[in-house]
Amino acid sequence: MGPMRFDLAGLDKRKFDPKLLWRAFGFMAPYKIALAGSIAAVLAVTASDLAGPALLRRAIDRDLAAGSWSGLVSTLLLYLFTILLNSAMQSGQTYITGWLGQQVIMDLRAAVFDHLQTLSLRFYDDHEMGDIISRITNDIDLLNELLSNGLVTLVNTIFSLGGVIVVMIAMNARLSFLAFSVMPLLYIVTTVFRKWVGSAYRATREKIAAVTAHIEEAVSGVRIIQAFAQEDRDMGVFKEVNAASRDVNLEAAAVRSFYFPMIDVTGSLGMAIVVFFGGAAILRGDLSVGVMVAFISYLMRFFQPIRNLSVLYDSVLAAMAAAERIFELLDTRPEIQNPPNPLILPRIEGLVEFKDVHFHYKPEQPVLKGVNLVARPGEMIAIVGATGAGKTTTISLLTRFYDVTGGAICIDGHDLRDLDLATLRTQIGVVLQAGFLFSDTVRENIRYGRLDATDEEIEEAAKIVGAHEFIMRLSDGYDTQVRERGEKLSMGERQLICLARALIANPRILILDEATSSIDPYTELIIQRALLKLFEDRTSIVIAHRLSTVRRANRIYVFDQGEVVEVGTHEELLAQGGLYAKLHAMQFRDRETPPEEEEALAVPRRGFGGGGGGMGGEMMPTI
Repeated sequence: MGPMRFDLAGLDKRKFDPKLLWRAFGFMAPYKIALAGSIAAVLAVTASDLAGPALLRRAIDRDLAAGSWSGLVSTLLLYLFTILLNSAMQSGQTYITGWLGQQVIMDLRAAVFDHLQTLSLRFYDDHEMGDIISRITNDIDLLNELLSNGLVTLVNTIFSLGGVIVVMIAMNARLSFLAFSVMPLLYIVTTVFRKWVGSAYRATREKIAAVTAHIEEAVSGVRIIQAFAQEDRDMGVFKEVNAASRDVNLEAAAVRSFYFPMIDVTGSLGMAIVVFFGGAAILRGDLSVGVMVAFISYLMRFFQPIRNLSVLYDSVLAAMAAAERIFELLDTRPEIQNPPNPLILPRIEGLVEFKDVHFHYKPEQPVLKGVNLVARPGEMIAIVGATGAGKTTTISLLTRFYDVTGGAICIDGHDLRDLDLATLRTQIGVVLQAGFLFSDTVRENIRYGRLDATDEEIEEAAKIVGAHEFIMRLSDGYDTQVRERGEKLSMGERQLICLARALIANPRILILDEATSSIDPYTELIIQRALLKLFEDRTSIVIAHRLSTVRRANRIYVFDQGEVVEVGTHEELLAQGGLYAKLHAMQFRDRETPPEEEEALAVPRRGFGGGGGGMGGEMMPTI
C-alpha cells in the first residue's frame, strides 16, 4: 500500500475567527502586570531601535561634515547607549514572555484537563484517546506560541511600523511614497497565501493527532502486538499514518516557501526604487548622504516588521487550527449533568429499582428492552447471561454514566435523573474486571477509596480481603510503586487491591462487574471470601460469567439479548431447566471440585469494618 495522500481541497475552509483568538487571549487576563511589563519592554526596544538611524544621520551630516571629533564621539556614545538599552530590554522582555507563556499553558492545560473529567462516557466512546492527548499537548503548545510570543510580536510590529512610517514621511515624503508603492503587490501575495495555508494548517493538526493516537494505541497494546508477532504489520500502519503527517506538513511548507521569499522580493523591489530615486537626488544635490543612509536604515526597519507580521500571520493561522480543536473540546457539554435543582441524597438505604428500562447506544440498535429489576437493601442480586446480553450496560445506567432512553431507574424511590451526581456516585462502589490501578503506591491505591483513611485502616482492609500477605512480599510492601495500571502485579493481586479499596470506601451499593472472570480458581476462592465480607449489610449487584460467584444471591436475573428471561434463586433456576440451567451445566461439567465444596471453602474471615458503618468516613466514586 502506498503512502496516504491528503487532499487539501477537501478540507473545511472556515474563515478566520477573531472571537476564537480573543477567547484564547482571555487566559492571559490573570497576568495583566506581567503582560504590561512585557509590552513596556517592547516599547523601550522599539524606541531605542528607532533612535539608531537618526543618530547615524546626525553623525554623517552634522559631526563629520563639521569635522567635530567631540560631536562625533558624543553621538557614537549615545548610539552605543541605545544599543545597550535595546539589548537589556530585549533580555527582560524575553524572560517575561517565557514566564507568561508557561503560566498560560499551565492554566489552559488545567482547564482542558478539568473539563475532560466532566465529560460523559459517550464522548470517550466517540473519540480516540490519542486525539484527546494531542489536543491537550501538541495543540496547546502551538496555541501558546501565539499567546505569548505572538502578542509581543504584534505590539512590537505595530509600534515599530507606525514609528518608522512617521519618521520616514517626516524625513522625506517623496521617497516614502515611492517605498510604499510596492504595498499593493504585498497585499495580493498575502491574500493568496491566506487562502492556501489555512487549510494546510488544519490538515497538519489533524494528522499529528492521528500519529499520536496510533502511538498511544500501539504502546498500550504492545503485548498483543508482540504476542501475535505483528510488529511488521503495525510498523506498516504507522508508516502510512506518519507519511500522511509528513505529506501535509510538506504541503504547508511548500506554501510558506512561496510566501516568505515573495515578501523578501517585494521588500527588495521597494529598496531598489528608493536607492534609484534617492541616488539621483543625491547626484542632483537635493538630498544629503546622511538622510539617504538613515532613510535606507528606516526602510529596512519598515519591511522587517512587515515580514514579522507575515510570520505572525503564519503563526495565527496555525494557532487557529489548534484553537478550533481546543475550544471544540472545551465547548463539548457533558451529556450527563445535574438537573437544575438536584436532590442531595443523605446516606441511602440501598433500594435499587429498574422500571421498564430501555436503552440504546444507537437508535436502530436497542441494548436493553423493558428491563425490570429490584435489589432491596442488604440483598445480593446477580445478573448473568451471554456476552452482549446487556449486563454491563445495566451497571453503566445505574451509575448514570448514560441515561436511560425509556423507563426509569430509582434509588430509594428517587429517579437517578433527579439526584446530585456526586452524592449518587460516592455511595456506589464498582469493582471492574480489569482491576484498574493508578501509577502510585499500593497504599495510595487503597486509600483512593477514602482519602482520610489511616495507614492502620488500609492495612486492616487488606488483611480482611486477603491481600496483606502478598503485599508484604512486594519489594517495598505497601509503599511499592505498582507502575502504570498495576502491570507489575498479577490480575488476582490487582483485584485484591481493588477489593480493599472498595471495602475502605464503604459504599452503600456495591457492584462487581466480572470481578473474578480473569483469575485462576484458587485466587477466585480467596476473592470470594473477601466478597462475602464486602456484601455484609449493603446492597450488592454481581455480574458474572462464573456462576460459582452467584450461588448465594437472593435473586439471579438471567439476561438474553437485552431482556430479563428468568428470575429466581440458584436452586429455583436450576429446577426450571431453562437458560441458567444450561449455562450452569456447561460450566461445571468438566470441573473436578463440586460447587458445594467451593462454597464451603469460601468462608468469610473475621476482622474490622464490613457492614454499613464499620469503616465510616466519606465514600469515593467508582472503585
